[in-house]
Amino acid sequence: MSEQKLAAELRTEFGKGYARRARAAGQIPAVIYGHGAEPLHVNLPGRATTLAVRVSNALLSLDINGEEHLAIVKDIQRDPIKQIIEHIDLLTVQKGEKVTVDVPVHVVGEAASGVVANQEATTVSLEAEATHLPTAIEVSIEGREAGAHVHASDLELPKGAALLSDPETLVVNLSEAAAPAEEEAGEEAAAKEAAPAAE
Repeated sequence: MSEQKLAAELRTEFGKGYARRARAAGQIPAVIYGHGAEPLHVNLPGRATTLAVRVSNALLSLDINGEEHLAIVKDIQRDPIKQIIEHIDLLTVQKGEKVTVDVPVHVVGEAASGVVANQEATTVSLEAEATHLPTAIEVSIEGREAGAHVHASDLELPKGAALLSDPETLVVNLSEAAAPAEEEAGEEAAAKEAAPAAE
């Protein structure tokens, strides 16, 4: 995973009014904390930051007054209606450091004919090296039959990552599809034929 480089500006003003002005100027207020250091309050470039954090577990390289700070996103507050980013909490990380992250699970492939795949868990918790965080884990259900299950312990984890979720967590459950549409159509037709007789 490549670093996303962003220029950050230290801020000394706080409060909702200031945050509104910052967002109006195309910036996103953020706080950086971790490693026992005093939290750093910064403004990030709005468009570039929005694009960078679309990737799960993105590693951000922040230039603050010429100093590089590596950080990952811990929380994003969004406007409930417009869904624009209002504030970001960032966690300082160092190369070689292990951190805990939730990683999305993407189901790929087609199950056997007549089989429906239900994804029961959309993320799993992993411990991984801060500068090599996985953005997603793929699990293939290609050709799998009804009755098959995929548990967290079955996932292929990236090199150096360790599973923290319960290994027995059900990720994908494969079952037989519901009654075919033809049968449902036949039942509807039978119901319509019976309707006039009831009048």
